[in-house]
Amino acid sequence: MKRIVHFSRYFIPAAIISLLLVAAGIARLISDGFNLGIDFQAGLIEEVQLVPHAFSLSYDGPGNAVVSLSSSALTITVSGVGVQGFSSQYLLADYNTIDAFAFAINQIEGITAVSAAAGSMPFRSLVMDSATVPILPASDMESYYMYYLPVDAETVSLEELRTALAVFPNPAVQVLGDPSERRFLIRMQDSDLRPGFNTAEIGQALENHFGRGEVAVTSSNYVGSRFSQNLVDQVIWLISGTLILILIYIVIRFRPQFAVGAVIGIVNTSFIVVAFIVWSRMEFNVPTIAAILTVMGYSVNDTIVVFDRIRENLTKFPDDDFEMLLNRATTETLSRTFITMATTLLAVLSLFIFTVGSMKDFALAVIVGLIAGPFSTIFIANGAVLFWEKKIKRKIKAKDAVTEAVKS
Repeated sequence: MKRIVHFSRYFIPAAIISLLLVAAGIARLISDGFNLGIDFQAGLIEEVQLVPHAFSLSYDGPGNAVVSLSSSALTITVSGVGVQGFSSQYLLADYNTIDAFAFAINQIEGITAVSAAAGSMPFRSLVMDSATVPILPASDMESYYMYYLPVDAETVSLEELRTALAVFPNPAVQVLGDPSERRFLIRMQDSDLRPGFNTAEIGQALENHFGRGEVAVTSSNYVGSRFSQNLVDQVIWLISGTLILILIYIVIRFRPQFAVGAVIGIVNTSFIVVAFIVWSRMEFNVPTIAAILTVMGYSVNDTIVVFDRIRENLTKFPDDDFEMLLNRATTETLSRTFITMATTLLAVLSLFIFTVGSMKDFALAVIVGLIAGPFSTIFIANGAVLFWEKKIKRKIKAKDAVTEAVKS
């Protein structure tokens, strides 16, 4: 017979530890608040890539020439009133160097492509600057510039980028994707933007540090205060709705006391993750919300497995005390709990090790939740159910005692 672990002995100490962790998180939240990302506050968000000029483009023919770029090809489209429109597409994989690419583009009538000084260098990809309109100007005007990522591009540290942006107050910077791609996300709060601020100032500051023609702005957006407030409201409703649906589901499938215990366990797990986020000063953004919801889903799944075994044991061992049934069910599902947690951790650890930026934060928050989830299920959710069951039994005994007293 499998030895039964008496987890119920540790329900009160575990509840005290949990309360201390949650209280510490609430205290830090009250004193410092969340380290809110730009998603939850008004401000500017800009993506840049530190890459050199590849070639300049101009057009001296009739109509307009527009350039577009995908991950695999560059397309130039000529159109306009009285012009027979056409498109020319150039696959990046077909060209080894910038010079070869510029030579091919020069075959379009009216198009002039002048490669940069390092035109003989091989490249990994081309980059467009979203800060300029992709309509090719005439040759007597300033040319339209394309950028390229060299094959042997060296990484740029966040410290160096922060040094370049030191002229702005409190810019938040993070790496996007592979560090060798030299892509960065720059965030500035609305309160830090002076009156008359121009987004071009960011690119200018970066060019002053890294060199002219070495910076491409790939995206620039402004998040308004109304949008950020709406997002906060949606997050609150989303988490509240999730808890309510879980409560309804478990009430239907089990008993009310099981539903309350499950919700208490899930809330405890979520609060522990939030406490970690607050104390580590991890940025609170959309991926962080996704991590909390992921942990909630994982925690409720683990809790339902234990509760389902308790329900089975109620039928198998009808004469056993409920506390013993609970300990038996938890012991019987313990191996399943740890195996599931370990296999899930392997996948999440891979995300944590091999990713950067917000995805790394997402993985770290989920790791904390994966550890806190079984703890909350075994000690907090089960403890709440046992407390309720004992309270019900006390009421029944008191009622029976009154009945017996009346009869006598």
